[in-house]
Amino acid sequence: MNLEDFLAPVRQSLIDDFESHHPQALTHHIAKHTELEGLPDLRGFKIALIGVMEDRGTPQNRGAAEAPDTVRNYLYPLFKGKWSKAMVDLGNIYSGETLRDSYIALKEVIDHLLKLNVTPVIIGGGQDLTYANYRAYDGMEQTVNLVSIDSRFDLGRHDETLNAENFLSFIVLEKPYILYNYSNIGFQTYFVNQDEIDLMERMYFEVHRLGMFRDNIREAEPILRDADIVSFDLSAIRQADAPGNLNHSPNGFTGEEACALSRYAGISDKVTSFGIYELNPEYDNQGRTAHLVAQMIWYFIEGFNARKGDYPFASKNDYDRFTVLINEGEHELVFYRSNLSERWWIEVPIKSGDHVLNSDRHQLIPCSYDDYLKACENDVPLRWWLALKKTV
Repeated sequence: MNLEDFLAPVRQSLIDDFESHHPQALTHHIAKHTELEGLPDLRGFKIALIGVMEDRGTPQNRGAAEAPDTVRNYLYPLFKGKWSKAMVDLGNIYSGETLRDSYIALKEVIDHLLKLNVTPVIIGGGQDLTYANYRAYDGMEQTVNLVSIDSRFDLGRHDETLNAENFLSFIVLEKPYILYNYSNIGFQTYFVNQDEIDLMERMYFEVHRLGMFRDNIREAEPILRDADIVSFDLSAIRQADAPGNLNHSPNGFTGEEACALSRYAGISDKVTSFGIYELNPEYDNQGRTAHLVAQMIWYFIEGFNARKGDYPFASKNDYDRFTVLINEGEHELVFYRSNLSERWWIEVPIKSGDHVLNSDRHQLIPCSYDDYLKACENDVPLRWWLALKKTV
């Protein structure tokens, strides 16, 4: 496969603008797909930036196609951390002749990167691109978990054309069925009708209101730790901190919280793709949103470089095991604490039978120390109940 068939090089003028910056600026530590030298050999790289100049699938936020280069203007001059993972900027996927062409291009590029064990960081463009990201896992022979940080669920109507407001229904309903779990972080109830909330509960998906994280953003870490794909819609961030989005709202995560969420996604050993969508430079006040997106990417990279190699890569022998009996032994909850990171997991019993949707890679699900403490007080964690229901 020739990636250059899908990707336009990073603009040379953009590279030249930051050539004289400090030697520790990111621009000097990100290899680039250039018109002169072409695409670098991707062997050895761990993170790849991909811009997608496509907004036909987000009719309520036209202008988002111009986001990628705007973000680069703020990302390149940031100073690198104490990082060892090699990074490359692959340039931009331009709008195809049709919207479907853009989806296919993004799917093919991500599929290629996943096979090389390179984690793509997608700069949209509309959030409907999450569908193309998801379909790139079709050939991986595994089910995947999708986490969306969004003020809405984006279920919409499946009988309409795929777009940023209904892409989740296409993910759930269309073959091949590779979605194991969907989680939403930060939905705002007044943007979501009750029928959609009820549907999420019937499907045993995890949906968490914005208020859950208001006092403790760390509650999001176990959710993101269990993700394969993370999709971040900027409408989840309050308007004051991210004005460059036509679907913004006065309420939402702060800029600092958005960066924390991005770091949690990066530090997860399981996350293999991360996308930020719906930045519209036309409505961005003094570049505030583009600057924030650049910092969110910085924090994702920071987290990525701090990965510990925990589950599913480590053996259970590397964990301390704790057993909690609930309701006088009605349920036996088994917790594990990593000696590498001191993070916690809880074991979900796997039942036998052809009808079971579970698999070994979902046997341990992330939880928090607070979940363990609550279990000691006879309170079963909701995540355990929902995961158990999927095996029945």
